[in-house]
Amino acid sequence: MQPRPASTLALLRESTSGFEVLMLQRSHQAVFMPGFYVFPGGAVDEGDQHDDLLPHLEGHDDASASKLLNLKTGGLGYLTAAIRECFEEAGLLLAQDRDGKPVGTEHPAFNDARERLARGELDLPALCQNHNLRLPLDRLAYIDHWITPPGPPRRFDTRFFVAEAPAGQIARHDGEETIDHCWLNPQAALEEHRAGQRLFGAPTLSVIRRLARYKTLDEALGSAIRAKPMSFPTEPWPARRNDEIVQLSPGQPAYQEARKLDPKGQGTVNADIEPGAWVRLAENIWRLTVPNPSVMTGPGTNTYVIEDPAGHLVIDPGPRHEEHLQRILEKTGGKVRAILATHTHSDHSPGAGPLKAATGAETIGLAPPGDGLQDMTFAPDYTPEDGEWIELQGSRLKMIHTPGHASNHLCFLHEGERVLFSGDHIMQGSTVVINPPDGDMKAYLNSLNRLLEEDIDWIAPGHGFLMGYPQMTVDYLVTHRLSREHKVIAALRKLGPAPLETLVPEAYADAAPALHRIAARSLLAHLLKLEQEGRAQLQDGHWVWSA
Repeated sequence: MQPRPASTLALLRESTSGFEVLMLQRSHQAVFMPGFYVFPGGAVDEGDQHDDLLPHLEGHDDASASKLLNLKTGGLGYLTAAIRECFEEAGLLLAQDRDGKPVGTEHPAFNDARERLARGELDLPALCQNHNLRLPLDRLAYIDHWITPPGPPRRFDTRFFVAEAPAGQIARHDGEETIDHCWLNPQAALEEHRAGQRLFGAPTLSVIRRLARYKTLDEALGSAIRAKPMSFPTEPWPARRNDEIVQLSPGQPAYQEARKLDPKGQGTVNADIEPGAWVRLAENIWRLTVPNPSVMTGPGTNTYVIEDPAGHLVIDPGPRHEEHLQRILEKTGGKVRAILATHTHSDHSPGAGPLKAATGAETIGLAPPGDGLQDMTFAPDYTPEDGEWIELQGSRLKMIHTPGHASNHLCFLHEGERVLFSGDHIMQGSTVVINPPDGDMKAYLNSLNRLLEEDIDWIAPGHGFLMGYPQMTVDYLVTHRLSREHKVIAALRKLGPAPLETLVPEAYADAAPALHRIAARSLLAHLLKLEQEGRAQLQDGHWVWSA
């Protein structure tokens, strides 16, 4: 599915709390992101790019607009669509009259033009012609670019803009596509997101997080004008599969790794994970995948080696797989300083024992819980504190406690390369299993949000390829879980008091019945989180909404 060009406009206004941004809540019946809070925006229409519009534009022509957006042509349509969509969805019109004065709500354009635009009875050139309007495109600052990944029912190639809200106008949601609106301080919006009170998509959160860095509206707008965002890659990239060159599309698992490791596009990177083959990810970082593919492990479990003159580090030696461990010994020459385990599930840590016996290396990690269900052979020589680090030549490896998937889960951050070795905390191509009692949904979400405080450029997962755009990845995972939580709450309000098995078909109505047994474990994790927060209770085997 080819992504459709679209624009979004974040409008800012001064307030006693610094400044606020306008948010609209999408209808709960919407096909795309139902119930989510978004900025005004939508797809670029034919009229947004029509030649009849050109006499009514100020501040940009197509050449300058395309240069701003790093496009060859067509940039003008994105800017004009942002203004039109904002008028249709929020009732706010960034426009000037024939004398160059900003229009107010008393202007004739506010009578019925908004509804006619929304119904398709009027396009933007006709609106400007009928009411002698000019659109000040230079008031819009370009702030972000996002392409919807494959999977959702609709995909958009969206440019995000920011501007000061027009004075004297009052925002009004349309009551159909959008059912509510509010002005939020960006920092407060992030707090409400973390608390699960409002749902924001990953791209929206990216913009809100950037706005939250600033105290004043002028600072936020000034930064957006000065800092041109990095364009989201759209072109295919060559890679190798079975000695043939194939073209990877954005969103395919190997795409971001191929662009990083093969920046000239010579097709030198494998399009598939090849167990048993070493892959150089950075100057001193290598990956070796165990040949243990399965439904749970994907192509296999990744072991990472960090080369260092003081002795190499091995992260997640994997299961007791003789050939895999032998390859590690050959690669390192047996000069291993430490063996680190992200956690003690059976595909990650059992190889630590034989590797320690062969090298004398210190084992580092957190001991398995006492339930006997994990790798009980892993007895770490050293148990790190959260935030401790290991010295490397010219850098450090930071150890971060990230409970959730497992209570003893650690992530390791190579500060020099800004690579996060995420174990099973963040996986490629699937969501992480949260299985109580050791799995904890509340801890998992807190751990994900904790990673947003770190300087990370790349995620090296326990399964799969390198992953770019770490903040958006984390935002997507958090939003996905909170979206499910809202469905759990709706099911609990509708059916409760009810036992777990009664809630599953309602909370996971979008999942195949064959998956409901697995979904029940995830549902339990959500209910336990709500119980911790005082929003649900278990009474005589029945779950009750109590908020």
